[in-house]
Amino acid sequence: MTSYFDPGALIGVLTTQPLDRPLDYRAPEGGCHLGAFVEVPLGPRKVLGVVWGPGRGDFDLSKVRSVIRVLDAAPMRDEMRAFLEKAGAYTLTPMPAMLRLATRAPGLGDPPSMRRVYRLGQGTPDRMTDARTRVLEAAAEMGGLSLTLNELAEAAGVTSSVVKGLVKSGAILEEESPRDTPFPLLDPDHGGKALTDDQSAAAESLRAGQRAGGYETVLLKGVTGSGKTEVYLEAVAEALRQHRQALVLLPEIALSAEFLTRVEARFGARPAEWHSGVTLTERRRVWKMVAEGQAQVVVGARSALFLPFRDLGLIVVDEEHDTSYKQEEGVLYNARDMAVLRASILGAQVVLASATPSLESWANADAGKYKRLTLNARFGAAVLPEMRSLDMRAEKLPANRWISTALQHAIKARMAKGEQALLFINRRGYAPVTLCRACGQQIGCDHCDARMVEHRFLKRLVCHQCGESKPVPTTCPHCQAEDTLAAVGPGVERLAEEAAEHFPEARIAVLSSDLYGTARELKAQILSIAEGGADVIIGTQLVAKGHNFPKLTLVGVIDADLGLQGGDLRAAERTFQLMRQVAGRAGRAEAPGAALLQTYQPEHPVIRAILAGDEEAFWAAEAQERRAAGMPPYGRLAGIILSGEDMGRVFDLGNHLARNDGALRRVGAQVFGPAAAPIARVRGRHRVRLLVKAPKGVALQAALTEWTGQVSLKGDLRMAVDIDPQSFF
Repeated sequence: MTSYFDPGALIGVLTTQPLDRPLDYRAPEGGCHLGAFVEVPLGPRKVLGVVWGPGRGDFDLSKVRSVIRVLDAAPMRDEMRAFLEKAGAYTLTPMPAMLRLATRAPGLGDPPSMRRVYRLGQGTPDRMTDARTRVLEAAAEMGGLSLTLNELAEAAGVTSSVVKGLVKSGAILEEESPRDTPFPLLDPDHGGKALTDDQSAAAESLRAGQRAGGYETVLLKGVTGSGKTEVYLEAVAEALRQHRQALVLLPEIALSAEFLTRVEARFGARPAEWHSGVTLTERRRVWKMVAEGQAQVVVGARSALFLPFRDLGLIVVDEEHDTSYKQEEGVLYNARDMAVLRASILGAQVVLASATPSLESWANADAGKYKRLTLNARFGAAVLPEMRSLDMRAEKLPANRWISTALQHAIKARMAKGEQALLFINRRGYAPVTLCRACGQQIGCDHCDARMVEHRFLKRLVCHQCGESKPVPTTCPHCQAEDTLAAVGPGVERLAEEAAEHFPEARIAVLSSDLYGTARELKAQILSIAEGGADVIIGTQLVAKGHNFPKLTLVGVIDADLGLQGGDLRAAERTFQLMRQVAGRAGRAEAPGAALLQTYQPEHPVIRAILAGDEEAFWAAEAQERRAAGMPPYGRLAGIILSGEDMGRVFDLGNHLARNDGALRRVGAQVFGPAAAPIARVRGRHRVRLLVKAPKGVALQAALTEWTGQVSLKGDLRMAVDIDPQSFF
C-alpha cells in the first residue's frame, strides 16, 4: 500500500464519528502520509481522523472535500492500525469506536506552545493555613511533576489565589514550560536488588526473551510476596537496554502510587502514568512522548494499551486474573487478551503476572502456548500465612454481629504485639439491603432493578449499578409506616461499627473505593496504613490488589462463602483467587501471618482447596469440569445484551433473534434465551440477555455478524455483543 499521498490524491480517512467506513477526501497541500492524524470537514463541523488508505472513489468526485490540515503528531504506525482492526474484528466493535480508544488525549492538533506551570519549590511561607498545607501536599505528591494553575488548585481543593499566594514565598515555583517535554531517562543499571536463586532464574529467562526479540507470552506465577514485581522489572530493564519501550498495566489506580515509587527506586526516575486520575495536560504529554519514543516506560490502566508506542518491546499485565481488566461499557474488551494480540502483531514479549492466574492463562500454559515461570517461596524472611477455617455453624452470634469470638481473640492478640489485622468483606457500604419491618419490602432503585445500599457515612442510599443516590427515608415508600426501615446484612461500614465496639482502643481504617472522593485521598489512606497508621483495617476487594502492609499479620475473612452463591460460571475460580489474594496480605515482612476464613461450608471443595493451598489440584479439577461442559477456555461464549425503554419490544427482538438462529446453527453454536438479565433494569432501560455457546475452534464472530445483521434497531432499542463475557449481569 502507498505510504505517501501527493497533494490532491484521493484518500480514505477514518474518523471518530459513528460512521460505517472511512470517508473520501483530497490530500491537502504538501500531501500526507498513511496514518497521518488530520482534521477534516464533516458537514458543518471539523473532526479528527486518520489517513487509513487510498479513497474508494465510489461517488461524485466533484463533491470530495479536502483535508483541512495535518496535525502535528507522529503518524499512526502500521502495527497500530492492524491492532485496531484485529481488536475491532474480534470484539465486533465498529472502527470509529476503536479509533476513539486510540485518540484519548486532548489538544492533539494544537501547535507546540508555552504554558505557565507550577511545582513544589524550596521556600517556606511566612504563615501556614490548612488550604496552603493541602496545596504543598498535592504538589509534593506529584513527585516534581508540573501542573497548571487550575489542576493544582483542583487537586488541593482550593482557589487559584491560594496557589498564587505560595508563589511569592518560593514554596511553589511558577515557570514557563513547553507543553510537551520528554520524560527523564530511566537507567536500567540503577538500583537493582539482590535476587534469590528462584528469582534470578526467572529474571534471566525474561531477559533472554527480551534479547532474542520476537513474540512470546510468559505466565509468571508466584505466591503472594514472592517478588514477582522485582523479577518483571528485570525484563523492563532489559527492554531499556535494547532501546525498546515497556508498558506495565495495573488493575487499580490506587496501586499506582506505591508502584511508581518502586519503579523510581529501581530506575532512578519516574515513568509516565496513564489512567483516569492523570490531568489532561499530562495525558496529552504522555500520548505525544510515547509516539516520539520520549517516554520509555508507561505505567497505566487498561486503556494504556491503546497508546501509540514507537517501539514497544514488553507488556506486563500485573495481577492478570483481575476482573477490572475487562471493560464492561462502551467497547467490550479484555485488556489481558488484547495485550497478547498487540504483542503478537508487534513481535513483543508479554508477561502475565499473578499469584492466582485466570483459568484461561493456566490452560494456555498447560497446553504449551504460554511459557510458565514459577516462584514458590516468599522473599527474604517472610513465610506464607497459616490458613484456617472458622466453622460459623458452631458459633452462637447475635443476629446483628458478624465477627466470631475466635476471630475477636485473634485480633486482640495481634494488637497486643503492635501488629495489624485486616477484616475483609466483599461488600461496599453499610448494609446490602434496607427493608421495611412492617411490610417486608426492600428499598430498590427508581431507575434499576437493584437494591439500594445504605452508606451510613454519606447518610444516603446508593445504587451500585447506576450511581443514583437519595437520603435514607424516614417512612417506608411502600406502606408509609414510620421508623420501620432496617439495614440487613453487613457491609464495610457496619463492620467498622462492630469492630469499634469490640476494640474500643483500636485505630480503625476503612478501605473502600466509594468512601474517597479522589484517587489522591485513597492513596493517602493506603500510605498511612502501610506506615502503621491503623490497628484494624476493614476492606473490600480493593485490599486484595497487591498492597504491601508490612505490619499486617492477621487476615479475617467475614463471609468466605459469599462468592460461591449463584450460578456464575467463574464463581469457584473467583472465590479461590480472592481468598488466596486476601490471605496473601498477611505476614509479608518478618512476623509470620495467619488467615482465618469464617465459613458455613468448611467442607466445600473450593474452601478445602484454599486451605490446603493445593492450587494445581484446584485448577486441574476446575479445568476438567469446564472441559466436560464445553465452557471457556474449552469452548466459546458470547453474550448479547438487548435494551430499551419498552420491555415488550426488547423481548420481541430477543425472541426474533432466538427463532432465526440459522447462521449460528451452521457453525455448531447454540442460543440460550432470551431471558431478563439478573439486573433487568438499569437507568430506566429494560435489559434482556441471550447467551451463545460454541465449540472452541469455531469462527464465531462471522456467524454472530450474520446473525445480528438480520435485525435493524429502531427507536431506542440497543444491542451490545460481549465476546468472552466475564460477568453475566
